[in-house]
Amino acid sequence: MRKLPSCPTTCLLGLATLVLLTGCAGKQRVDDYQRTMLERLPFVYKMNVQQGNVITAEQVAQLQPGMNKRQVRFLLGTPLLTDFFNSDRWDYVYTMQRPRKPKERYWLTVFFQDDALLRVEGDARQSAPPTAPNQAKETVVTVPDYQERGGVITRGLKAVGITKGK
Repeated sequence: MRKLPSCPTTCLLGLATLVLLTGCAGKQRVDDYQRTMLERLPFVYKMNVQQGNVITAEQVAQLQPGMNKRQVRFLLGTPLLTDFFNSDRWDYVYTMQRPRKPKERYWLTVFFQDDALLRVEGDARQSAPPTAPNQAKETVVTVPDYQERGGVITRGLKAVGITKGK
């Protein structure tokens, strides 16, 4: 005949399970889902992530009231957001996520009236995101001509003198 476990043993086992499950359901912080345990380690590489339109202060300074949409698109590029219900508003958004730093956000909103630039709003107007200076230098690389070496067997037979070749 089987003996059923006593109530204290069952209760202790149930209580231990409940405590373990409750400990796993802790409240997560907002940035916990963005950074895993490995990303928090100092030796793990995390790259910069740029998204959106990079708009410089020089580009914003070139905007003049009365410019048509085509001129603005040529100057600033295609807007990231266009309002479906209001085609006279274009939004340019730029975000930069650097490792272990808060996300930088810049935005610029361009308003039109009768296909002419009416006004410009946004924080990209005062402080444009930093852009890397163009420091590209021309480098000439010479590549030697291709010389076929052959496989291990072919080189071995040539070394022994069975086959002739270079």
